[in-house]
Amino acid sequence: MADFLRKIDHKLFTRCYMATTNKYKAFIFDMNGTLIDDMKYHTDAWYEILTKELGSDLSYENLKAEMYGKNAELLVRVFGEDYFQPEEIEQHSVNKEKQYQKIYKPHLEAISGLQDFLSKAEKNNIAMGIGSAAIMFNVDFVLDNLDLRRYFASLISADEVERSKPDPETFLKGAEALGVKPEECLVFEDAPKGVEAARNAGMDAVVLTTMHGKEEFAALDNIKFFIKDYEDPQLDQLI
Repeated sequence: MADFLRKIDHKLFTRCYMATTNKYKAFIFDMNGTLIDDMKYHTDAWYEILTKELGSDLSYENLKAEMYGKNAELLVRVFGEDYFQPEEIEQHSVNKEKQYQKIYKPHLEAISGLQDFLSKAEKNNIAMGIGSAAIMFNVDFVLDNLDLRRYFASLISADEVERSKPDPETFLKGAEALGVKPEECLVFEDAPKGVEAARNAGMDAVVLTTMHGKEEFAALDNIKFFIKDYEDPQLDQLI
């Protein structure tokens, strides 16, 4: 009986300790690969356009390494600075997003456990926002089709920033919009560039291993832990 009571006391102490020492007042979520496991569909859409329409010989594996930042930046990385006129870049970007939504919509679903996790965070008065390199066209597509919009008090997309991740602008604007200090924010990300952006903003991060392995984040020291989905018990310490 004494051992049992000690275990109970320890559990209560742990819960109380975590409740009083949790420094995070806000969660900022990347979207692609973080709320939804869709990066394969983005890569497929780009690969179709880059190779079949635009004549690139970029391999699928090499393309995966370029899957960060704004669409215009990806096109410049692949083809060079002056290959396309601005209006051509805009058209290719729009075509890619339409292709992505077409092939992904039948598979659109939230990462396992996300709804429950967002609900718990909301009940614990944790402010939440989106900080994504996606354009608002895609943010709306995801939030409205999955009925997630109500959880997020701020939406920072590629349309609201001048500099893409790993620049911290996306997350710093998110913190400002939520009314919290950068160090009070915890970022949820799936990509090394995104975690680097969080570090540059002075924020910790939780990493979802939807597209990148743990070894790809070895150089980053602001990671609290890695998770496969939002059913991971490690998340209990956050809310």
